[in-house]
Amino acid sequence: MEHEGPRLPTPRGPLSRSVDAYLRGAGRLPRLEEAARAEVYGDDLQLALYLCYELHYRGFAEVPPEREWDPGLLRTRAAMEQRFLSALRSDAHVHQSVDEALAGLLVEPVEGTGVTHFLRAEGELWQVREYAAQRSLYHLKEADPHAWVLPRLWGRAKAGMAAVEFDEWGGGRAERVHAALFADLMTDLGLDTTYGRYLDAASAEALVTVNMMSLFGLHRALRGALVGHFATVEITSSPGSRRLAEAMRRTGAGPAAEHFYDEHVEADAVHEQVVRHDVIGGLLEQEPQLGPDVAFGIDATEFVEERFGARLLTDWRASRSSLCAPLAREAAHIS
Repeated sequence: MEHEGPRLPTPRGPLSRSVDAYLRGAGRLPRLEEAARAEVYGDDLQLALYLCYELHYRGFAEVPPEREWDPGLLRTRAAMEQRFLSALRSDAHVHQSVDEALAGLLVEPVEGTGVTHFLRAEGELWQVREYAAQRSLYHLKEADPHAWVLPRLWGRAKAGMAAVEFDEWGGGRAERVHAALFADLMTDLGLDTTYGRYLDAASAEALVTVNMMSLFGLHRALRGALVGHFATVEITSSPGSRRLAEAMRRTGAGPAAEHFYDEHVEADAVHEQVVRHDVIGGLLEQEPQLGPDVAFGIDATEFVEERFGARLLTDWRASRSSLCAPLAREAAHIS
């Protein structure tokens, strides 16, 4: 019997192939040492980890819901998580102080060189579509990974986090849920809005950004890192969204595409203050020992986003696709 959810993607190596087969009931789980051999930020390990995490969201059509808490699968996931987390702590942890980690986020460079600057200044419509397709892995479940932290907070931190999440979910109005607004953006761009549709197309670097959210969200011990991640997203979102809104207008992406980023310019400017003063402030008031974890979450978010941006810009400046699979041209106005 099949269940609701997206289809399983094509494996990208022995690790993801074994996890895929096990989820289908057609093979054994990989040996734990296989996780130690796989490239930590590479396609194979990151896709295998994504498959495990997705069972806690909508699952897959071919996978029975009971697999979510399969003990053997959880042991496999834990081995991959340990590898991933250790690499992030080694590669990304720069600051011990939250104030120091936040300071860099609060200053906009005069001449930015990131993806949003590129798309605003010179990006083409095909690059906008690629960006949206890869970001859809998160934006079609926007705010969901962060919801796991709510039961792990209390007082001012919990109230502030709940207030921001309520806005992300449309303030109680289904048509204003940010995931729905992103689906409208995708429609403007001639993209398929089916949940999980572009998992096969997404780069390893895109998978890393989403997997990190799930890693932080699913572990109570990483609640400080999750708050740091969320703060980074909210603080950097408003100026980045302003540039992306301009990119949508310049490339003729469509009114819904423009609206999605215009909405984030306004909403996230407010969210930034709530997250900094109430969520981070409230958390550290109650649990000051989590300061280094919050700083780690900030640093790790910057690290994985810079890797994703570098992948996009390297490919685009070489006039090649950043995707692992081509996009279908699903709308008449996309040429």
